[in-house]
Amino acid sequence: MAQQTAAPDVRATAAHRPAHTPHAVPPRRGPRPRTVLVAAVAWLLAVVFLLPYAEMVITALRPADELRDPSYLPHHFEWANFIDVWHDSSLGANLRVTLLVAAGSTLLVLLVALPAAYYTARMRYRGRRLFLLLVLVTQMFQPTSLLVGLYREFYQLGMLNSVWTLILCNAAFNLAFAIWILTAYIGSIPVALEESAMIDGLGRVGALVRITLPLALPGVVTAMIFTFIAAWNEFVMGLTLSTVQESQPLTVGINSFIGNYTVQWNYLFAGSVIAIVPVVALFAFIERKVVSGLTAGSVK
Repeated sequence: MAQQTAAPDVRATAAHRPAHTPHAVPPRRGPRPRTVLVAAVAWLLAVVFLLPYAEMVITALRPADELRDPSYLPHHFEWANFIDVWHDSSLGANLRVTLLVAAGSTLLVLLVALPAAYYTARMRYRGRRLFLLLVLVTQMFQPTSLLVGLYREFYQLGMLNSVWTLILCNAAFNLAFAIWILTAYIGSIPVALEESAMIDGLGRVGALVRITLPLALPGVVTAMIFTFIAAWNEFVMGLTLSTVQESQPLTVGINSFIGNYTVQWNYLFAGSVIAIVPVVALFAFIERKVVSGLTAGSVK
């Protein structure tokens, strides 16, 4: 006779089951020692790099009678230093010259570099590598090695103490970098996008303006900001090609506070603060596009 197996009692089994308990939350772990070490080194480097700027701002706000005071902070801040340095010198005219030179050089570089970079990236013509090599070689020349020839040339043309002279020189020495970075960025954009646009009725120029340029905007911004900063900080050509104080750029005009026997440190640093604020603000505003533009063409 076959043995009958009793069916398991579902209710009894359910009664003996342990009650449902929520998952235990794992204990929160602290940061790893390597992370803490990297963060500490990063903060230390940030403090080291920011200390000169802090010293510059503090000295710009220091009264004249406390310039030789050994204390790090002055007894009171002289905010009038910024007003005095603006009204009692040609700093306003120097700032205007610097703005014109930096903006003009940037615009001229973009107008020349964009067509050159586009043609170099899209066309496989004979002598393309030689052209890129020549562009790279021109980047190796330092402005100081050509100052004598530039001064003589512009002197014969009667273009000394002219904003256009500084614009042409700054654009010429920053053109190679712009062509290189724009060539790399435009070369990373698929050609099929332009071909599709031209099939839909756009011409070569229309595809460039409506398709390629919006996609290449990070590279364009990178070339623009580096050209602008290089022209803004340029000193040697401005000192050589501009002999009239009102026609000198800001980097040269600040040197007027350095005399033969004394240095007006408070005015010198106040002018330096005025000189760096526009560039820092501009770079902070478009820093993300600059980083993406520098990595253009690294991954395909």
